Amino acid sequence: MSGFLAVTSSLTRRRWVGPTAEDDRLAEGMAQETMLPLPLCRILVRRGVAPDQAKTFLEPTIKDLLPDPHVLKDMQPAAARFLKAAQTGEKIAIFADYDVDGGTSAALLLDWLRQMGRDATLYIPDRIKEGYGPNVPAMQMLARDHSLIVCVDCGTVSHEPIAAAKGADVVVLDHHLGGETLPAAVAVVNPNRQDETGDYSQLCAAGVVFLLLVEVNRQMRNAGQSGPNLMAMLDLVALGTVADVAPLTGVNRALVRQGLKIMGQRQRIGLVALGDVARMNSAPTTYHLGFLLGPRINAGGRIGQADLGARLLACTNPQEARAMADRLDQLNTERREVEASVRDVALAQAEARGLDAPLVWAAGEGWHPGVVGIVASRLKEATNRPAIVIGLDGDEGKGSGRSVSGVDLGVSIQRLVTEGLLLKGGGHKMAAGLTVARDQLEPAMARLSELLAKQGAGEAGPADLKLGGILMPGAATVELIEQLEQAGPFGASAPAPRFAFPDVEINFTKRIGDNHLKLTFGDGMGARIEAIAFGVYDTPMGQALSNHGGARFHLAGRLEINTWGGRSKVQLRLEDAARA
Repeated sequence: MSGFLAVTSSLTRRRWVGPTAEDDRLAEGMAQETMLPLPLCRILVRRGVAPDQAKTFLEPTIKDLLPDPHVLKDMQPAAARFLKAAQTGEKIAIFADYDVDGGTSAALLLDWLRQMGRDATLYIPDRIKEGYGPNVPAMQMLARDHSLIVCVDCGTVSHEPIAAAKGADVVVLDHHLGGETLPAAVAVVNPNRQDETGDYSQLCAAGVVFLLLVEVNRQMRNAGQSGPNLMAMLDLVALGTVADVAPLTGVNRALVRQGLKIMGQRQRIGLVALGDVARMNSAPTTYHLGFLLGPRINAGGRIGQADLGARLLACTNPQEARAMADRLDQLNTERREVEASVRDVALAQAEARGLDAPLVWAAGEGWHPGVVGIVASRLKEATNRPAIVIGLDGDEGKGSGRSVSGVDLGVSIQRLVTEGLLLKGGGHKMAAGLTVARDQLEPAMARLSELLAKQGAGEAGPADLKLGGILMPGAATVELIEQLEQAGPFGASAPAPRFAFPDVEINFTKRIGDNHLKLTFGDGMGARIEAIAFGVYDTPMGQALSNHGGARFHLAGRLEINTWGGRSKVQLRLEDAARA
């Protein structure tokens, strides 16, 4: 098959795929009709935006996109029960998942309650000792001392643990796929219940919790009372949405865009401390949330204290927040080391099986449960295939999976549970967890591969790099990037545009850090751009660019604004290269 700029095998062995002739025609027509820059129109066309929708799309508002909370089933009774408990001084427990979505969801409720002069008990299970979601001993223990237990980012399929919470009411606020029946809770608010329309299936748990608080505040207003300012809490919603890899489309896009603005005001003490530890030195972006803040909050649940991230997000004491942020940063460094040891073995195992199947998977003895999800993400990114990584211990294996756009992993995992091939399993479209008997490992993975193939997994080239078009160095300006960012924020289901810079000369290269490459390239007529490529110096691409010998290259990557010392300039985050 031919490639964009005739690149069928780049220096990272990928085929480049550019816009279609139809995309080009529609983008040029939109540019003429709207007077918007052509590169921006290319993004809008790929998102399915018509010319008459462009202005509205580029200025998303929560007012226009946030649904009435009542569109989700059980919302009214869930909000009423939570409000009653808060106003009458009942003892409330919050049972949260140990990831960023669970932590931000819990912090939203804790923040709201604190502003109302109330508090709650936070309970987050230990990943290794207790596993995901409510369990019978924990729910029995919480029910003895609390009259309301709110399960966030979990609980939809926890029938037995919720039934065990005798004497307490349970409200579930979740987004994971539901089963055919619901647990015996006062309310189960979940856009992915089987009896929901699916119109808001893209919401993560933090988004569901935010909608609950919107409804709680509305019930207070109807009674002549006022509640906390919810707009100031959108930083938490944005963090949960991005870190959980929820699609940045529809209402999520508006929530994250506004949440980034709120986060930039540096009002939340825990996030300020974590941002400082992570050396965030510019206005927050989805990159910062997904790659700097999110992994550190997750580190507590992966290999340390499960509740550390949520407690940091809810913290109001700067000294305590700094101490917790430092500890999470340390845990994240340890997590990287554990991940690296598993990743190398998992990738070699997957390669031996073949990377062109609908499913890429690996399993190993004693692999840490806290890193198998991250390693699955690495396999997915490397192969453009759904990936499962499983840690074996005794007669069982516990694993985690990540999917690609257009392939619903969660529903396939649930199918395997009903077929008896998995002991437990669940999740959503892009991510899932599972428990499998050791002797069922091979048949379970074979069946999963078969189910994913029916959804189209494996059809895309494992090494395709999608590009939004060609750009010349002289056209890549700060003004253009600011215009392109109007189509953001970028993330899952809304990728930042990649551009190809064709036939450029390499002016300067330098190794920085452990294995990163910094370079300057230009068109030979005076226009130059700096580029950074992470973790590539010792790779074939890094070596070819470093030892270019005057050869010219096609370069591909995402544009960003690098601000340093009060000055802003264009930088290319280099992802691939090919000889011109």
